[in-house]
Amino acid sequence: MDKPLDLAYKGSLAADALSMPVHWYYDRAALDRDFPDFQSYEKPKAKHPDSILWRSSYNAVNDKADILKEQAIYWGKRDIHYHQFLEAGENTVNFKLARELHDFVISNSDYDVETWAERYVECMLTPGFHHDTYVEEYHRAFFTHYAQGRSLQKCGIDDEHIGGLSQVPALVASLSEIGVNDLKDLIEIARYHVLLTHQNKMVIKAAETLVMLLHAISLGTPLRNALAEVANDSFSAKQAEQWSSYPDRIVIGKKLSTACYIKDAFPASLYLCWKYHNDFDAGIINNALVGGDNCHRGSVVGSLIACSIKMINPKWLSLKQPV
Repeated sequence: MDKPLDLAYKGSLAADALSMPVHWYYDRAALDRDFPDFQSYEKPKAKHPDSILWRSSYNAVNDKADILKEQAIYWGKRDIHYHQFLEAGENTVNFKLARELHDFVISNSDYDVETWAERYVECMLTPGFHHDTYVEEYHRAFFTHYAQGRSLQKCGIDDEHIGGLSQVPALVASLSEIGVNDLKDLIEIARYHVLLTHQNKMVIKAAETLVMLLHAISLGTPLRNALAEVANDSFSAKQAEQWSSYPDRIVIGKKLSTACYIKDAFPASLYLCWKYHNDFDAGIINNALVGGDNCHRGSVVGSLIACSIKMINPKWLSLKQPV
């Protein structure tokens, strides 16, 4: 039987893989048109209605920054899906890194930020490690700084996006597996890990809160209780109760933004956890259907609900393995 934190890790992967084909859909009418019966893993459509790749650019300063490789030809073009080459049930790049991190910690029986940073660089510069066309700003900035000669722990930027939480469930699960269970130690290690790429106070605070939630829930605290006790800086049970009478797309769309900025994305994730606290399937499906940065919200929604209910429908465990 899987341990709660292992289920949390697997839940985060499932939520990402499910959201992948509708990732960064801000036009929900287009989402419904492209995926009218969205209930399981699917492949992306050939075109993405909200793609910003046509106005995005990244020029690697040298080989040490060449993280786009064969995908570079698609930047600057219209309608390109960010994950156009992924198969149904495959994880996006941030969660492939989460899988790598999980295995890295367990195989080394330790976590060292410098050693992990070296592995991160190796992964991102290895052709075929992932098949995503788009890589987030923090990856691009990190590798630009690395190519310019900065030390690995000084390559991160002040990135305020929820993508900074994508590896936290994997990290906590793997640390627990090797016997690191003290909350202070978990928080400290998670802080060092997230700071490597996301040097933003709000992202660090959210990461610490996510660690505390995972820890409390894994010890038996019900999800809604844990949210009220641990996450009151980002979440209000009273407000959640009021919002629950509205459709999810009103709460996350009108009350809170669907975008990736941590200020709204983290509370939006916690709200979905509160609403679907006892239904993993409904939680990750409705997170995906809200649109926006659903993949990275999934690191919170998928991990906390799975950890709480201590089970995952087997259909979500048929994930494509990393290359």
